[in-house]
Amino acid sequence: MDPRHKILLLDDDLDVLTLYQEVLSKLPSRPDVRVASTGARALTMLDAEPFRLLICDLKMPKMDGLQVLSIVRRRFPELRTVVMTGLQDEEFRSRAYALGVDLFWLKPDTQQNMQMFMECLESLLGRDSGAGFRGVQSKSLMDIIQMECLSQSSVLLRVTRGALVGKIWIQGGELTDAETDGARGEAAFGKIIAWKIGTFETLPAEPDRERTIHKEVNMLLLESAQAIDEISSAAGLSGSAANRQNISRLSALTREGVDWVVSVPATGDAEGCGTQATNEVATVIRLVDETCKRLSEQLDAGPLSHLEGRTMDRRLLLLPWDNRNFLTAWPLNSDASRLLEQTKKLAGSWDS
Repeated sequence: MDPRHKILLLDDDLDVLTLYQEVLSKLPSRPDVRVASTGARALTMLDAEPFRLLICDLKMPKMDGLQVLSIVRRRFPELRTVVMTGLQDEEFRSRAYALGVDLFWLKPDTQQNMQMFMECLESLLGRDSGAGFRGVQSKSLMDIIQMECLSQSSVLLRVTRGALVGKIWIQGGELTDAETDGARGEAAFGKIIAWKIGTFETLPAEPDRERTIHKEVNMLLLESAQAIDEISSAAGLSGSAANRQNISRLSALTREGVDWVVSVPATGDAEGCGTQATNEVATVIRLVDETCKRLSEQLDAGPLSHLEGRTMDRRLLLLPWDNRNFLTAWPLNSDASRLLEQTKKLAGSWDS
């Protein structure tokens, strides 16, 4: 039996079906992607064999996407559902979420948006329900906010936990305001970020919204994480080692002023903090490391000390350290003469 999850992609545009069948087949879990061009055909396929995920367009002839989702919710309650549409219509979004969809996504128009979409889908395939925020079950609300800020988004996040509703405004990648349960600004953000589970929606940005939050997002997330940890400790609840380690790493990033760090061990999985592209960066790091080793052997130059470089928007420093390679990314206005020492401090405290 094929252990791979099955995805059913429903869209009346044959070009879209061809494109996304190829793209989604390359997800890390290598799912089996099937396609259907009509709602009736999709329902027949769902009756015939089990699927893990349905990705559905909204605007289709005869039986539209909302009709399909309504039937699916009754007949296949365990099936995860995603709306992928080009319709920027809040009524459709609200109706889709009312039908219990896991994610409502406008068809990605940039590589960055496509990467986020792929991460959401992989998460839906790999996790059971009951934990995390709907749409990105393996990620906390902190992760979701970081993704939006890293991608320089302008968006309104509407977060729901039971009867509670919170809103977080992000403009140009900066956290600008939050509101929930009679609170606003940093106080509201602290309340919302403490929610462990719930539903989130991405709504159109409100650029004219008055700004009440002026702290950098990493600093605010760090303070919130520490506050949650302190409350758990006071209540006699032991926070997970992973949570404490994340707080420590986020604290180090904020203190040193680095944008992000990726650590690649000689064996095992890469780890990242501050970036959603850890695996992609790790692939480049391994390639650079191997190239430097071959060059060193040819020149009899000894082991690599470190490498420095820059892109259009960041300074980069690659440091071999304790059987790992660390790549740190810094703002362009950073003091280049201090980056090596700062990277060494980060590397030394990585697992503390």
